[in-house]
Amino acid sequence: MSLPIVLVHGLRFSASMWRPQVDRLTGQGRRAIACDLPGHGSRRGEDFTLDGAIEAVTDAIDSLGGRALVVGLSLGGFVSIATAAACPHKTAGLVAAGCTARPAQTLAQVYRIPTVLLDRLPDKGQAVNERFHRLTLGDGAQAALDGGLAMEAARAVIDQVADMDVLASLRAYPGPVWLINGSRDHFRIHEKRFLDACADGRLLNLPRAGHLVSLDQPDNFTRVIADAADVASLRPPNAAPRHPGTTPMLEDPTRQDPAS
Repeated sequence: MSLPIVLVHGLRFSASMWRPQVDRLTGQGRRAIACDLPGHGSRRGEDFTLDGAIEAVTDAIDSLGGRALVVGLSLGGFVSIATAAACPHKTAGLVAAGCTARPAQTLAQVYRIPTVLLDRLPDKGQAVNERFHRLTLGDGAQAALDGGLAMEAARAVIDQVADMDVLASLRAYPGPVWLINGSRDHFRIHEKRFLDACADGRLLNLPRAGHLVSLDQPDNFTRVIADAADVASLRPPNAAPRHPGTTPMLEDPTRQDPAS
C-alpha cells in the first residue's frame, strides 16, 4: 500500500486549493487528503495558533493511519516543517514548497503592512484578492477560491509564525525533505540555507512558476509529491539521516521543461 499524503494550504486559502493534487493522486490509487488550518476554510472563526495548526496536521495524519508524507505550501510549508520537527515519527517525509525564506524577514516585512491597509477596507480586501487570483491563477483559481479567502486570519498568522525558527525545526527533523520552489517565487531567498539545514534534503525549482507553484504547475508538482511518497515509503522509519541531496527523485519533473 502506498504512503498516505497530507496536504496543508497557504495563508488565507483552504483545503480546496489542493483539489488538483488530491484528484490526481487519488486517481493513481493513493490516499491523499487536505486539511483546513484554524481560522481558514471550514474553520473560519477559530483563532489561528501554531500549536493548533500542528494539531490539525497530526489529526489528518492519524486519520490515515498515523504516518504520512506531509506536503505544505507557503504558510502550509512552515506548518508542515513545524509538524515534522514536533512529530518526526508521524512524518515519513516532508515536502515544503514556497517557504524557503525566514518568516521574520518575509511574513513580517512583506505581509504586515499590506494586511494593515487591507483591514481598513469594508471587506478586508476580499474582492481585490479574489480578482487578483482569478487573473493570475488561470484554471487553478476556482479550486483555490472555493473554500473562501480568510482575510481576517492574516494578522494572527503573522504574529504566530513570524518568530518561528524554521531552520532549527528543519535541523530537528531527521527524515527526507523536498524543498520545492517556483523559479519566479520571491520566497526563494534563503533556499540554500534551508537545504543546508536538512539532514536529508533536496531542492527543486519548477520552471515558469511563481509562489503558488502547486497551482501554476499542477502536473509537475503532483509528480514531485508522488515521487516523494514513493521514495519516503522505501525509507525505514529509523533510518540514519543522509547528506543533503543524496536521495534521488524517481523522476525529475523539470527534465522536459528546462526554461525558467
